[in-house]
Amino acid sequence: MAELKFLSAAEGKSEATCSCPKPTGHRISSGQPEAHQAEVETVPHWVTGTIATPAGLVPVVSPALTRADLWRHVRCRVSSFRDAFALRPGLYAVGAPDSTSEVLVSANYRLSFDHLRRELQGMHVWILVLDTKGINVWCAAGKGTFGTDELVRRISASHLDRVVEHRRVIVPQLGAPGIAGLRVKRATGFRVQYGPVHARDIRPYIEAGCQATPEMRTVGFSLLDRLVLTPMEINPAMKKYFPFYAAVILAAFGLQPTGIIFSSALSGSLPFLLLGLLSVVAGAFLTPLLLPLIPLRSFAVKGWIVGLVSVFVAAQASPLLNPAGAILPVITYLFFPLASSYIALQFTGATTFTGMSGVRKELRIAIPIYVSSTVISIVLLLVYKLGEWGIL
Repeated sequence: MAELKFLSAAEGKSEATCSCPKPTGHRISSGQPEAHQAEVETVPHWVTGTIATPAGLVPVVSPALTRADLWRHVRCRVSSFRDAFALRPGLYAVGAPDSTSEVLVSANYRLSFDHLRRELQGMHVWILVLDTKGINVWCAAGKGTFGTDELVRRISASHLDRVVEHRRVIVPQLGAPGIAGLRVKRATGFRVQYGPVHARDIRPYIEAGCQATPEMRTVGFSLLDRLVLTPMEINPAMKKYFPFYAAVILAAFGLQPTGIIFSSALSGSLPFLLLGLLSVVAGAFLTPLLLPLIPLRSFAVKGWIVGLVSVFVAAQASPLLNPAGAILPVITYLFFPLASSYIALQFTGATTFTGMSGVRKELRIAIPIYVSSTVISIVLLLVYKLGEWGIL
């Protein structure tokens, strides 16, 4: 089977050769003797060959997305698959770029990279992929991985000054918070230009001489944008929190002086299990969807409002979700709206509605409330169980 010598610009040797790779299944060699190879990978199906540069061979990527790519995008949206959806950082080529072609900077999160290359059909550009630990541009800029130091390091490692004659790189606008253009210029000689918000505007941006219109600079957050993100909020809530919560509730309602009675566990806990699911829906789905319509700026308060309304409507619609007595209704209206609030607060990392300082302020206020309400709810549940056993 033919081998493709996968060499970054930093590793490239003029002696390296490549036979045109076929789809997935080829092996990537580091160019070193087998005994010294650090790792051997399968050539990604989207790498269609290599292009020779003064700095060595650079992989050429296809701008076309396959069904397999689209299926991975779906998995990325709805599961933890996104945590491993990354590619090797370094320099890539689209089309047949030369020394005058533009250099676009991206993250090594595959979804970001795929969206970018899909918009480059018919273009001849370089893509400099930073090591953002598999995180998208916007979030990585906030975390510091899509940052000045990494851009400087990647320009140097790829020997970009030998690949292009000009001295400029185009950074996506959403990556601007992490990039200090002046520091990059001083360290590498490359000037940072901040491109448009969306990858779809790259072509008109470059064709206009790297001039952005006001529309290209505008960050939208439409209903569709928010809807696409909701699975990423529902999935961790259901995986991380709900199983533990369900186990605690089942044990609490099933516990009797004689042991755990499974029939009591199911019948007693069912309303609270359903209300727990309702909190997830209210916090991770309804709150993001209705975000601009819910009053006040605080995400914690928005989530609490939606949670409270959801619990009230559900209790009126079904007697099952309106527990009798004095204690359980108090727990219902104390705990579940705040659970919805906590889940909604996680959405701050995906929105244009707030910033880091605002999130920190909300957390300082909200976390003590969440903790105290949880403690009060546990105490009330304990009082309810003791009364059920005839101790109180």
